[in-house]
Amino acid sequence: MNIDITDVTRRFGRTRAVAGVTMSAGPGVLGLLGPNGAGKTSLLRMLATVIPPTSGRIRLLERDPGVAAQRRAIRRRLGYVPQHLGYYPSFTVVEFVEYFALLKEVPAAQVPRAVATAVERVGLGDKARARMRTLSGGMLRRAGIAQAIVNDPELLLLDEPTAGLDPEQRVAFRGLLRDLGQTATVVVSTHLVEDVGAACAQVALMDGGRIVFHGTPQELTARGEGRTAAGDAPLERGYSTVLAEARS
Repeated sequence: MNIDITDVTRRFGRTRAVAGVTMSAGPGVLGLLGPNGAGKTSLLRMLATVIPPTSGRIRLLERDPGVAAQRRAIRRRLGYVPQHLGYYPSFTVVEFVEYFALLKEVPAAQVPRAVATAVERVGLGDKARARMRTLSGGMLRRAGIAQAIVNDPELLLLDEPTAGLDPEQRVAFRGLLRDLGQTATVVVSTHLVEDVGAACAQVALMDGGRIVFHGTPQELTARGEGRTAAGDAPLERGYSTVLAEARS
């Protein structure tokens, strides 16, 4: 398994953001759903090796991120798009993506081709030489995705990646996710249930720092059948049903 976590918790002072999560995932696309404050971003940041767990065990790509040498090896094979993307405004799109390629230790001879491929895959080929400060919100999000995939990662973590994308761009992004999930483990945190239904083979639903459901979109849909839960679509009703049951 590319992700193997056991009884992981994360506290920030007295607040327990992640509460004893146990989960594993192999290649494919996993949608991480849940309301605001559910713990999704904290879990993703631990999987991205940005923060350590307060307690519990994490193994990523069969390595221990708590060991410095193994953490560095993980980061070479990792892609991560945080919820709030930082960047140098004066960088061009190519320079921005190239910078991350170098940080991930992509061999120098391979960098130009890897950068060009990543920029094209997110539909920014015509903006390759544009300054980051001139991009729209949706374009910035796509540039963030490009830096995450420039090293052809085995583990890709995306926190609200479709924020700012228009409907056409979201459809294209779903196709990219399905393509990436053929060989990589992709975890997508999102509020958009329809994106999960269209692109994800597995769904994990968080609430109150816990995983309250882990299964297929079809299994989540089935949880809402015959119920009067909120939602315009079957998957949304399944989502609402599981949350209501978890809180009762």
